[in-house]
Amino acid sequence: MKTEVFSDTFPLLSTASPQTIEWLLNIATEHDYPSERAVLMEDSWGNAVYFIVSGWVKVRRTKGEDSVAIAILGRGDFFGEMAVLDESPRSTDVISLSQVKLLSVSRDRFIQILFKDPQLHHRMLQMMVKRVRQINLRLQMRLSPPAVKLAHTLVSLADNYGQESGLGKKILNIPLKDLAEVTEITLDETTKIMEKLQEKGWIKIDPTNNTIDLINYKQIVVLATKL
Repeated sequence: MKTEVFSDTFPLLSTASPQTIEWLLNIATEHDYPSERAVLMEDSWGNAVYFIVSGWVKVRRTKGEDSVAIAILGRGDFFGEMAVLDESPRSTDVISLSQVKLLSVSRDRFIQILFKDPQLHHRMLQMMVKRVRQINLRLQMRLSPPAVKLAHTLVSLADNYGQESGLGKKILNIPLKDLAEVTEITLDETTKIMEKLQEKGWIKIDPTNNTIDLINYKQIVVLATKL
């Protein structure tokens, strides 16, 4: 991958120097996974930072044999940085929702990069603050109606990872159970709301390509902001 493409793909690296990006590419390890494969187990957190080059993953909180999806990430995002920085154990794992290509950078190399490039270090702090704000917003929305919460999830996924298409913004056709857990509503509520959005013509699910087109994106945004 060329340094310009890598920088454009990952907002974290938008302010990093070309030398930093080139060095990162040289030391990174490539990983390819099919759908529904564990890409990071709970006992492996803290060993590396992972960059999503393509595809979608879910982060699950695990407790014994039970697990709950707590986040869905796509192209251009990264994970593992918190465990690298604070070295605390994680009761979470990461599972691929589609075919996924990742790049990993070992803990020591990643910390070394942060010290070498002040702009990247500052950008990392900005991204972490952004994630805290997103968590705070989710907490504020806990009392919102299920449809508002689900619309917010769809808009967030489209804004962060969606692709423009002739029908609007396109995202992965995420399993309803995962969508429900991330949104913190019931599976039954999620199923009914998604069916209603299809009836209204606001979304179109394409089972063949395993995608969802957010056709009436503006209206979904309006629904998502009804806090």
